[in-house]
Amino acid sequence: MSTTSPRESEPLPPTPPEAWEPLLRLTRIAGRPLERFLRIEAASGILLLVAAAVALLWANSPWADAYVHLWHTPVGIRLGSFEFERSLEWFVNDGLMVIFFFVVGMEIRREVHHGELSEWRRAALPAAAALGGMLAPALLYLLVAGAPATRAGWSVPMATDIAFAVGVLTLLGKRVPAALRVLLLALAVIDDLGAIVVIAAFYSSGISMAGVLVAALGFGGVFLMQRLAVRAKLAYVAPSLVAWAGIYAAGVHPTIAGVIVGLVTPVRAWLGPDGFMTGVRHELEHLARVNPSALSSHEFAERLRRVDVARREAMSPAESLIETLHPWVAFGIMPIFALANAGVSLSGGALDADAWRVISGVAVGLLIGKPVGILAASWLTLRLRIGVLPTGLTLRHLVVLGVVAGIGFTMALFLAQLAFAAPELLAAAKIGVLAASAATGVLGLALGRVLLRPARTEGAAESADEAESSTVA
Repeated sequence: MSTTSPRESEPLPPTPPEAWEPLLRLTRIAGRPLERFLRIEAASGILLLVAAAVALLWANSPWADAYVHLWHTPVGIRLGSFEFERSLEWFVNDGLMVIFFFVVGMEIRREVHHGELSEWRRAALPAAAALGGMLAPALLYLLVAGAPATRAGWSVPMATDIAFAVGVLTLLGKRVPAALRVLLLALAVIDDLGAIVVIAAFYSSGISMAGVLVAALGFGGVFLMQRLAVRAKLAYVAPSLVAWAGIYAAGVHPTIAGVIVGLVTPVRAWLGPDGFMTGVRHELEHLARVNPSALSSHEFAERLRRVDVARREAMSPAESLIETLHPWVAFGIMPIFALANAGVSLSGGALDADAWRVISGVAVGLLIGKPVGILAASWLTLRLRIGVLPTGLTLRHLVVLGVVAGIGFTMALFLAQLAFAAPELLAAAKIGVLAASAATGVLGLALGRVLLRPARTEGAAESADEAESSTVA
């Protein structure tokens, strides 16, 4: 016979006391399709595709001038004699994208600490594949578009767009084993790291020591607060903004500030799951022994605060921030970036020779350079027994991986903005990225359906793939 009182067995109240039930029920009904969409693994890629299509259609519609005027709208702040004003496009590319790079920095730190890049044998293959997938497209671009006026775009075809790439693999369904997704994610992390190095080394103007000192002050504030055990995440916003301003004033691209702060964000939890369970159990047991009517509001608030601390410290700051910021980046910042940068006019008249060089160089780099570089580097790494191929993967999987990695959207458009100041060449680079990424996505989907077999029972799959896996190694 249960000893639970009727009050204890009652479920949680379904709504807050001040909620209006009919309106709340209506919003839940309206929100269900959105919730289902956001649970789809490829949802971010779909939203990116929609944003890019809207930008492209808008830039080639009768309202094209409105598109240009929108992103060139001046936005700024004024405090006394201080005035800071930039275009809306600048705030997207150099402001919002800092958060994107902050998350990238934390993901790199996490993978190096306890992820796929934490052991050199597991990291060797994605590292080599990423390196080959960056060098080959850059070299092919220079081979096709190495003229003095166009050679600055060599970095544009180097980057992989993980949202679109994962989206293509998701569309292949059971044909794609989990190990292939993990390998793609590890490759993309190293790929992003390479793009960050390129931005810092090649797309920064003359270094200003005054800006470097300001940035050092901001980063010093972050380190000092960590040593003082400051755990409130919002407290780190102020020194991070100082670091961002210093990096920008120094002549380095400000997104690098986001990367550095991400890389120094702690990846070890204070309490962890066990500490969380122990702390919460202790507080609940204490509350269970006390008469609720005799418990003061101050003591109850203190107990709740301790539970909240245990909840907050169950995960590392990096893991917690990634979980919090990832939806905002995937479903907010990246689509806004696509909307601001994918709009290129296709009716601007005949393209000159330099524009065609840029388009051809970017397209060849993404369509051919990416898969060739990834496959060649992977084969060499496995042949020399430096790295190991994850269980269940074969040469066919690496072919699909190489092709899908040629989808270079977000980071490629970002690098194009840095590489070309001339509007004509920037537009050509965008055309090359959009066309090549679309073609690569379709090709990757087609090859996946032809080369990869749907998942079967484990024993049958191992016997069918054993011979092919040995030829790769």
